[in-house]
Amino acid sequence: MRAWLRHNRTGAALLGVVLLAGCTEAPAPQATSPASPVPSETPTSPPPPATELAAVPVQVAADRADAPFDEPREALIPQGWTLSVWARTDKPRLATWTPDGELLVSVPSAGRVLRFVPSADGAPEESVLLDGLDQPHGLAFAGSTLYVAQSDQVDAYDYAAGSAVNPRVIAGGLPDDRSPELRGAYSHVLKSVAVGADGAVYFSIGSTGNISAADRTADPPRATIMRVPPGGGPATPFATGVRNGTGLAVAPDGAVWTAVNGRDNVAFPEPGPQYGQVIQEYVDDHPPEQFAELTPGRELGWPYCNSDGGPADLPFIRDVQTNPDGNQMDCASLPPVEQSFGAHSAPLGLSFVDGGLPEPYASGALVGIHGSWNRQPPRPPEVSFYPWRDGEMGNQQTLVGGFQDQDGSRWGRPVAAVAGPDGAVYITDDDADAIYRLAPPG
Repeated sequence: MRAWLRHNRTGAALLGVVLLAGCTEAPAPQATSPASPVPSETPTSPPPPATELAAVPVQVAADRADAPFDEPREALIPQGWTLSVWARTDKPRLATWTPDGELLVSVPSAGRVLRFVPSADGAPEESVLLDGLDQPHGLAFAGSTLYVAQSDQVDAYDYAAGSAVNPRVIAGGLPDDRSPELRGAYSHVLKSVAVGADGAVYFSIGSTGNISAADRTADPPRATIMRVPPGGGPATPFATGVRNGTGLAVAPDGAVWTAVNGRDNVAFPEPGPQYGQVIQEYVDDHPPEQFAELTPGRELGWPYCNSDGGPADLPFIRDVQTNPDGNQMDCASLPPVEQSFGAHSAPLGLSFVDGGLPEPYASGALVGIHGSWNRQPPRPPEVSFYPWRDGEMGNQQTLVGGFQDQDGSRWGRPVAAVAGPDGAVYITDDDADAIYRLAPPG
């Protein structure tokens, strides 16, 4: 059995798998991966074990029971928890809670940011907070200041009493599908935003395509995480080689993390007759998507280097299509990536919880997994949880699953999950046009 087959992993945890890339011409084939990195130091307090999941009916009120909830749906959630359809709205994407306990949700397709006010009877009041925007996606708060990432700029607003006023541009002139030099060819136009404890603003600029190396030298560079210093100023690259860092958030210790949508159709990297060929069975499990802590100048390799192995401490190997002789980038010199998702998972929204949920979910990362479009069988959508202890990110666990049937058909695709002030988790789903409430026992 080939080495890459031995790396396959299955199961509810959907842990990351191996990754590489391809080329039809290369001076010399390379081995699948360098020696394994030295394991990170064991956390002083290991996280509690994951709770066993149970299949339970999704609770739906009659006024929210349009398709796909016109027939019974079941989800996999921790035993004793409940999952209900909290609201129905078209194409909800990323979400954040306001300082006064209201949920804001971006709807890029409509150019809107929506406001949901919880009520005692469980049916929230929905209104439009902002309208007429250019594909708003990322949302973040710093105190009473709301940051909104549009396709071509990042704005700040003063937020109070359910209104966002006094808009000002924090970073403008960002590339999108209207940029003249791109002629509409932009696969990852949506942008995300996060704010550090010091007030620095971070935002993503995705790559224009699967392999578009010119992004690295564009102005501003694409396939980056950008940083605006506290108090304002020009945005500069904080991390590079980030193909599409849609997941972007600041951890409880102040570190910036990103969940990355990796490249597609990587070629087989091992020596032999299949070297440099795109083989579907190999592509299905390569490359693992990156879940990385960012430091100033962090390089995540795209499109010249690919993470390999996993689920944790993934080394880099060269991409045999874009970097066959290693001249473009020394992949072995890059620090390993902290964590991963299974290939083609399509991680989207990322948030952190620090004491807002019961154990074993009291401290960790919540990630909306949209699921694959180009894998057979498809990578299932889910909400993932990564336990966080003593600065160490643990392995992926499924918090909510069951959106995909055995034949690959789906009734939902989570985008983002954020812990609410009531101790529940609120989950957006742009396929089912729903917002769920995942509630612990009690």
